[in-house]
Amino acid sequence: MRRLNLPKVYPITDRWLSGLPHAEQVARLVAGGARLVQLREKRLPACAFYEEAVEAVRIAKARQARLIINDRADLALAVGADGVHLGQDDLPPEAARRLLGEEAIIGFSTHNVEQAIAAAHLPIDYLAIGPIFPTSSKENPDPVIGLDGLRRVCASVRKIRDLPIVAIGGISEENARAVIEAGADAVAIISALIAEAEGIEARTRRLIGLLKG
Repeated sequence: MRRLNLPKVYPITDRWLSGLPHAEQVARLVAGGARLVQLREKRLPACAFYEEAVEAVRIAKARQARLIINDRADLALAVGADGVHLGQDDLPPEAARRLLGEEAIIGFSTHNVEQAIAAAHLPIDYLAIGPIFPTSSKENPDPVIGLDGLRRVCASVRKIRDLPIVAIGGISEENARAVIEAGADAVAIISALIAEAEGIEARTRRLIGLLKG
């Protein structure tokens, strides 16, 4: 299986946190240099999210960025997204792979070492682990694992497979470099990039610059 080349900064949209439609968030994020963006939507009806996702995919493709849909493999297929990000209670990655095909990007959330080890055997392209730090972007978050927990996950997974690892949860400009140095290939960020609509582009560009090299 090919190894996905992840950009170090992996923004995730949130309509209610930013106050902007998903497509507008994507436009600002990619203008700031983001090359992989995840659309995350927990409240909109499926039809409304579909319409926003269609426009978000159009914007991403026009600017040579890739777009991932959170949770919904069916929606990812319908709008022509580049892939799907699945949680522990979503469609199994094996089923998503059959639906979306070998070229689709499939990510999978884990929250501890045991889940990460199990996920390393699945047909996924990257594994997400978190929360690394306390986060306000998710209702009822799993226990924080910290940088030491991240190091343990990276070491355990890489004994099995050279699988890209995305760290998520409470990551900001102040701690993102420490997260990368602890072993993550990329940082997935919500609040620190999109909580304030003004400045999304500038913050994205600044964070990408901080993690270069």
